[in-house]
Amino acid sequence: MRLIGLAVILAVGLTLAPLAAGAQQTEKVRRIGFLSAAIPGSVVQDAFRQGLREHGYIEGRNLLVEWRFAEGRNDRLSGFAAELVGLKVEVVVTLASAAALAAKKATAAIPIVFTQVTDPVGLGVVSSLARPGGNLTGFSILGVELTGKRLELLKEAVPSLKSVVTLTHSANPTSALDVKEAQIAARRLGLEARLVEVRDADELEPAFTTMARERARGVVLVPSSFLVTHGLQITELAIKKRLPVLAWTDTSSLRGALMSYGPSTSDILRRAGGHVAKILNGAKPADLPVEQPTKFELVINLKTAKALGLTIPQTLLLQADQVIE
Repeated sequence: MRLIGLAVILAVGLTLAPLAAGAQQTEKVRRIGFLSAAIPGSVVQDAFRQGLREHGYIEGRNLLVEWRFAEGRNDRLSGFAAELVGLKVEVVVTLASAAALAAKKATAAIPIVFTQVTDPVGLGVVSSLARPGGNLTGFSILGVELTGKRLELLKEAVPSLKSVVTLTHSANPTSALDVKEAQIAARRLGLEARLVEVRDADELEPAFTTMARERARGVVLVPSSFLVTHGLQITELAIKKRLPVLAWTDTSSLRGALMSYGPSTSDILRRAGGHVAKILNGAKPADLPVEQPTKFELVINLKTAKALGLTIPQTLLLQADQVIE
């Protein structure tokens, strides 16, 4: 009887095993798109994956992410957005204002979660922050509101600062807002301010040569995927021309800037992963208010300060979230 019982157990086990394996293999794989105006970056991608993982969605297991990076060329965004719509992704996540606008133009049906948008209402991305309406929601970066704070930090780091340049990219949809705020803040701080606008990477070196010749003493970068994409070239030129640069984000390409101050990119992308999970689980974008940053980071690069012959005041160093030595 024991032998018969054992045989029955083995037979049942062998029958159920393929069923269990089949159940695991048929776990539904969700497909989403990620549209970025900038270059691929491990900080951004890893933070986004972490946010998804925290809600049970793991790339390669039950999630497929279609990554598209325009690498600073906004003219490529509409094509990428159309590709993602054609792939019938369930959600599109965008990085940067231009990417959000391209996705919005491409579809009114697929949910869109935007990140790094300076002024979602002003740009027409959503009707209001509390009630986005339509198929979009996401995260603002308070780009315009922080422009004055960045100028204050630059003046504290360089007490002799008298003139400052605002550097922007001609295709950036929010440049006008950022530049206007920079000019207002500069006047309040008693600084002479001017705008330098570039159209492509070939114009960067001549722009920095002109800044140095006209005795600019500092450069503030307007939030732009183009400036991130060419961040390494920008920081190398800045050091060569002995110009302190203040950026809005500490991406790998901009780590050579003297300082950066702004919302934590990693925190925003992690939270965006949570928004995507909610939508995949049935939430509607119109019911998810646009969120603002909750974590801000001041990063100071002492290696760059030394190369520029600057001594950063101790009072400023104590405010820093990270000091690169």
